Amino acid sequence: MKNPEAQQDVSVSQGIRMMFYVMKPSETSFQTLEEVPDYVRKATPLFISLMLLELVISWIRKGKPLGGLDDALASLSAGIMSQLPRLFYRSIELTSYVYIWENYRLISLPWDSPWTWYLTFLGVDFGYYWFHRMAHEVNIMWAGHQTHHSSEGYNLSTALRQSVLQIYTSWIFYSPLALFIPPSVYAVHLQFNLLYQFWIHTEVIDNLGPLELILNTPSHHRVHHGRNRYCIDKNFAGTLIIWDRIFGTFEAENEKVVYGLTHPINTFEPFKVQFHHLVNIWTTFWATPGSFNKFSVIFKGPGWSPGKPRLGLIEEIPELQKLLCWNFPDTWLCSQLVIEQHFKLIQVEGKEVPFSSSASQLLKIYVVVQFALMLAFYEETFADKAVLSQVTLLLRVCFIILTLTSIGFLLDQRPKAAVLETFRCLVFLMLCRSGHLKPCISSLSFAFEIFFSICIAFWGVRSVKQLVSDPWR
Repeated sequence: MKNPEAQQDVSVSQGIRMMFYVMKPSETSFQTLEEVPDYVRKATPLFISLMLLELVISWIRKGKPLGGLDDALASLSAGIMSQLPRLFYRSIELTSYVYIWENYRLISLPWDSPWTWYLTFLGVDFGYYWFHRMAHEVNIMWAGHQTHHSSEGYNLSTALRQSVLQIYTSWIFYSPLALFIPPSVYAVHLQFNLLYQFWIHTEVIDNLGPLELILNTPSHHRVHHGRNRYCIDKNFAGTLIIWDRIFGTFEAENEKVVYGLTHPINTFEPFKVQFHHLVNIWTTFWATPGSFNKFSVIFKGPGWSPGKPRLGLIEEIPELQKLLCWNFPDTWLCSQLVIEQHFKLIQVEGKEVPFSSSASQLLKIYVVVQFALMLAFYEETFADKAVLSQVTLLLRVCFIILTLTSIGFLLDQRPKAAVLETFRCLVFLMLCRSGHLKPCISSLSFAFEIFFSICIAFWGVRSVKQLVSDPWR
């Protein structure tokens, strides 16, 4: 997919149908990889439209949105970070596949045959099942995949919470297809398999009747995202749930699902969301005695430790039916681990309190505005990457990462958030004046300078006050 000019346009009808894998071989078969549309990029308007539709339906049904704004921003931030490497090089899932195809293929199935198309559909989905399963059962692979599970909400924005690291292991499970499936056919199904999984990240769809027997559905995938004991390591399917039924990993949704990691990370900061488990592996590796045990820390399950089965003990997964809460005059603080005798203890049946930001509503509005501005530059950068210099691309990527990090700091109410935001706004003005960042509408340049100058003044004053009042913090 190197040459966008050679790619086929995607109609509105195709755009909607590709989200549900309802495409015909005749309209999605291409002779060369360069002809394959970037379906995922072209789906961006549908991502936004479906998220807004989900928001409306949720308001109508429950009078409130599904999940919090802070959690949604963290999910979108993770999705953006996962896509940034594509500005510099093609995905390793494609480059490795093309290399195997060009050097080791056994036979060449016809690229325009419907039989090749359907075989690839099954092959990619089968490969995804085993990649996904291993991403839960091998600790070093879980370090990448855990990003997707770290959200304590479950809505369409959760689908976009993707890992920067995951593609560096997923390609292994698709590589056998390169012995006989043309890269152009594989590239189509790799994208459709990913797009199908977007719409199943929702609570507004309950049960799909007979389709539940064959397809991966919102109900099945809710179980997969749960941290209830009955949900752990279940329903790894991408498109077809039959793989879980065949290999014994299927579990139907019964009791209320509680989402997130079994040990919540309680942060919206994007680098922690992406890499915190790598730090945990590093710490555990050096703290664990014995060479074989160190090897096991990396390649056995996330719950393994010496003396335990490969995947750990299910009994060690925290029970979520009851929570212990401390009643304060102004707030509720909940914990599963600590009981302080001098606090008033109240038992809450069947409820879980997701982690949320303590930032004010005004600050959250500010964060949304800054995120929207960054998103506009992000989309423009991808659209113009063919004509932008490598220096400009690198500087824009650094600014995007800086913005996502600052937003995470602000939502987490980190001590140095004001200092970082002051620096970020200064960087924005410097990039604009040097020509590396330009608004889509040139007439807005002056307005942007005024706005960001005000932001620098505001956050600069707050930074100085903070440094004066607590210089060592």
